[in-house]
Amino acid sequence: MLPADDPHCGWYAGLPEPPPARRIRGRERADWAVLGAGITGLAAARRLAEHLPDARILLVEAQRVGFGASGRNSGFLTEIGHYEKGVGPDERRRRVHVARAGIGALREWVRTHDIACAWSEEGRLHGAAGDAGLRALERFLRQLDDLGEPYEELDAGKLEAITGTSHYRAGARLPGSALVQPAALVRGLAGALPPNVVLFEQSPVHAIRPGGTLRLECEEGSIEAPHLLLATNAFTPALGFLRRRMFPLFVFASLTRVLTGPEQSALGGDREWGLVPEVRVGTTVRRTPDQRILIRNGACYAPGGRLPRRRIEKARAAHRRSLRIRFPDLAHVDLEYTWAGVVAISLNDTSFFGRLAPNVFGAAVYNGVGMAMGAASGMLLADEAIGAESDLLRDVRSLPRPAWLPPPPLLALGVRPALAWMHRRARAEL
Repeated sequence: MLPADDPHCGWYAGLPEPPPARRIRGRERADWAVLGAGITGLAAARRLAEHLPDARILLVEAQRVGFGASGRNSGFLTEIGHYEKGVGPDERRRRVHVARAGIGALREWVRTHDIACAWSEEGRLHGAAGDAGLRALERFLRQLDDLGEPYEELDAGKLEAITGTSHYRAGARLPGSALVQPAALVRGLAGALPPNVVLFEQSPVHAIRPGGTLRLECEEGSIEAPHLLLATNAFTPALGFLRRRMFPLFVFASLTRVLTGPEQSALGGDREWGLVPEVRVGTTVRRTPDQRILIRNGACYAPGGRLPRRRIEKARAAHRRSLRIRFPDLAHVDLEYTWAGVVAISLNDTSFFGRLAPNVFGAAVYNGVGMAMGAASGMLLADEAIGAESDLLRDVRSLPRPAWLPPPPLLALGVRPALAWMHRRARAEL
């Protein structure tokens, strides 16, 4: 059995070996603790430090920075989600406002601190191959019209000129989204934290003891702090919060080896792009700046947090098929890395933001599009905790919270058939 964050993530493997981790050993005291050093936690700790430059802030990560979920996604910083159910124009505008602020903050931090994360603003491609994808694309473009958001419609020929594949029948390009190497972004943000933020890695927290001063129990020590910001996303229920508001899905991605010069020439198209499918669990594809192809598709419900090795192998075989279908001339190219990552899903495609308990605030449940929303939510969580106010904070407060879920046995009976139906529906997009 493999843990949800198995050791084969291609993004992380491509980074230099980090220095030894600082771990929680013995008793640590702080003015504030931030749990989780992904995008949300890093943004929250940075914002807290800006508000409170004299406070001692501990940022605690269970693994190495960049190894967890924030470093395992496809690297899209997305302003506008397109899988949202029953979301009206006003709510969608607020979400776009918040996500756009998150991208803006990340852009500023990357430029200010010269973070090498292959940041690109080429925009985001959408591609539809089958009938279900074409119908979903049409609905999405009408939503963009309602929002007054710009886009460029792309026919099959234009998509092929960009991507080098004739697989897609129609699509669109959206400005505003960015592409990154996600593990490099997360590690770079951690390396540029303000001096009053102390980062601890490889220090999983097993329990949170309430009280006037909160106590966080770790394997080899503890943390005492009067205030806590939780940025643990899918792992939040394990700490006693949001147990009936989210469930974990495991998604799978692969990176090819670096393409040779002749293979790049045979592929044609632009040297960098990223494309998302129009139906859930369809195939996301990227051509990365270092000339690899990323394939991401497939989802699995595994509430115990571990996956059998055969599930990774099944995903790898599916990714080989997806690569071959799109790029027959690259059918011989090896997949160098295949990995799993966990995402938090809510029943109504909404996130959680706000107070969880006395002196405990949290942001979580990004439904697979958490880079931009996570950055904004982390900053705003720090604002909320210290009592700052802004129009952006009022926007995120006004968004609906995740709906209640049925208890685990009934949840599994609903999630697994729903996933099977999604995979059948997405067959032409796989």
